[in-house]
Amino acid sequence: MMVDLLKTNEGKDALKELLADEEVKKELVLDQQVVKESIDKTLLSEDGKKFWENTFKDPSFSETLAKSMQQQHEELIKGLMKDPEYQAMMLTLLQDPSMQKQILSIMNSQAYRDETKKLMLETMESPIMKKQIQDLLLQAAQEMGQQSGDGGGGSSSEGGGSKDEGSSEEGGDGGGGS
Repeated sequence: MMVDLLKTNEGKDALKELLADEEVKKELVLDQQVVKESIDKTLLSEDGKKFWENTFKDPSFSETLAKSMQQQHEELIKGLMKDPEYQAMMLTLLQDPSMQKQILSIMNSQAYRDETKKLMLETMESPIMKKQIQDLLLQAAQEMGQQSGDGGGGSSSEGGGSKDEGSSEEGGDGGGGS
C-alpha cells in the first residue's frame, strides 16, 4: 500500500523533495567503514567469488565491462610507457631468453605466417599503399635511368675517347705515312 502511494505523482514529488533536503542527504551518506566491510564480505566470500566467476563467463558482460574501461586502460598503459621503471622492467622481460624463445616460436608458427601474409595482402590492396608503391617504383626507375645515363655516358666517353684515340692514331699513322 505504501509502495502504491510512492508510485503516484504526488508520492514521487514528495520523495524528490525529501531527497533534496540537505539533512536527509547527510543521513543517507554511508559510513565508509560500513561500505568497506560490505564489499569485503561480498567480494571476498566464496559466494562472491562464484558470482563474479559466473558473471565474467558471460561474453556480453565481459565485452561491456572491457569497453567501459578501455579509455582508462589506454591512459594507464600510456602513463606506464613513460615511466622509466616500467620501461626497465619491460626491457628485462623482453631480453629474457625464455621470452625470446617464446616470441621466436610464435613468429615461426604457421598461424603467424598466415596472419602476416593476410595483413600484407590487405595492406597491398589499400589504395594509399598502391599509390606509395607506384611512387617508389617511379622514383627507383628514374634513379636507375639517371645511373644508366651517367654510367652509359661515362662508358660512351671512355669508349668515345678510345675511338677518338684510335682514330687519331690511325689518322696520325695514315697521315704520317703519306
